[in-house]
Amino acid sequence: MLLTSRTAAPRPKALRTPRIAAALLAATASAALVAASAPAPATSLGIGDPLFPHLGNPGYDVASYDIAFTYRGDNRKPLDAVTRIDAHATEALDRVNLDFTHGTVRSAEVNGAPADFESSGEDLVLTPATPVGPGERLEITVRHTSDPVAPKGAEGGWLRTGDGLAMANQADAAHRVFPCNDHPADKAEFTFRITAPKGLTAVANGLPVGTTRHGATTTWAYRTHHPMATELAQVSIGRSSVLHRKGPHGLPVRDVVPTKDRKVLERWLKKTPGQITWMERKVGRYPFEVYGILIAHAQTGFELETQTLSLFERELFTRPEYPEWYVDSIMVHELAHQWFGDSVSPRSWSDLWLNEGHATWYEALFADERSQHSLTQRMRNAYQQSDDWRAAGGPPARPKPPAPGQKISIFRPVVYDGSALVLYALRQEIGRPAFDRLERDWVRTHHDGNAETADFVRAASEAAGRDLGGFFEGWLYGEKTPPMPGHPDWNSGK
Repeated sequence: MLLTSRTAAPRPKALRTPRIAAALLAATASAALVAASAPAPATSLGIGDPLFPHLGNPGYDVASYDIAFTYRGDNRKPLDAVTRIDAHATEALDRVNLDFTHGTVRSAEVNGAPADFESSGEDLVLTPATPVGPGERLEITVRHTSDPVAPKGAEGGWLRTGDGLAMANQADAAHRVFPCNDHPADKAEFTFRITAPKGLTAVANGLPVGTTRHGATTTWAYRTHHPMATELAQVSIGRSSVLHRKGPHGLPVRDVVPTKDRKVLERWLKKTPGQITWMERKVGRYPFEVYGILIAHAQTGFELETQTLSLFERELFTRPEYPEWYVDSIMVHELAHQWFGDSVSPRSWSDLWLNEGHATWYEALFADERSQHSLTQRMRNAYQQSDDWRAAGGPPARPKPPAPGQKISIFRPVVYDGSALVLYALRQEIGRPAFDRLERDWVRTHHDGNAETADFVRAASEAAGRDLGGFFEGWLYGEKTPPMPGHPDWNSGK
């Protein structure tokens, strides 16, 4: 929308002759037509997420990504990359916005024809040679670089390891790696093709679909069988061993570890099939085609539920001060995310409590059942801190916005133990049979899709056979933590 000033224009002087007047009027009309037909400046867009308003882009829905990376052995230098996006337009588009920054774009095509491109904020804005109509197919090709050295002050994207690279895109960093619609509301299938020098191994989400050797390099290709959010993409390049075993129902379990550490890590890797079996007893069949863990030789301070291949830092498994029960429960936390967060993804980032609250819940429940580390005591400790967490970060389903000019950090205690506490209160309120039924129904109903807090409130009410809107209002949105059902002696803030 072009806004014009409301200040009154100066009155023109009288024109000397009719001929001059006509010429000036014609010139003015011509200039007005040119101005009206000139394209508006490219602007960054977003889908209006309350916490990340500039993430995602309106006007199209992505069906699949096909992304090729060429790595030359130096994790400080940009990779050459080609990103192909297959989408369909949901509205008329004379421009197409992609989330992409921190890379050099060399060329772009839309539906087979070269497209003009420019940057605006953290968007790459393409102008197709021919506008795209609603319902039409949208095929995009972008040739670009992908820089593993993060810009100053930025976090996420490529993770440089001791022997190569991995990805850590959560929550808003995938667009530092490849052009995309970088919001979990637009899930898509992925194919990765990674070319690397001899002696290195490349692995990505999904299952392998081919390996090609050409000279001193090898290209590995992987494809997902289920849609995936961009924040869950994973590519590992390094001096790695890929270890295979079987999980329940013959599920392929594929682990990626530094080759020199494979023996010392085996005692942890062999636990995964049993952990999958435990989770399946709680919530139903594992939702994807493969699972495994990627152990990176890097100090991250976090673990990450990248779909089908969860990322862990090596130190979690090698530092002697971490007790075995603790490491086991963290492994289950990331495994539980495959159901809660990966298969059932948030519709907006304010729904993050559904991801982290559930993963923390099963982490704590596993420690309770397998190692006698009391779930009830952990929840009581969380209850005592809950008011402070809400004051610092907002209630679980209404995170506080960032300070002006600051980037938000959404991974706060209130979305971990503070949100697991909501699930504990719900189980206390409706009883274990209804709660267990709810959990299984939830992941089955929203499998491979997106869901929001309102969906969970409805599902819980159906499982309980009564309206739980009032219960959730206090537990999800209240500034203070409500009384804990069944535990009138529990006190918050003490």
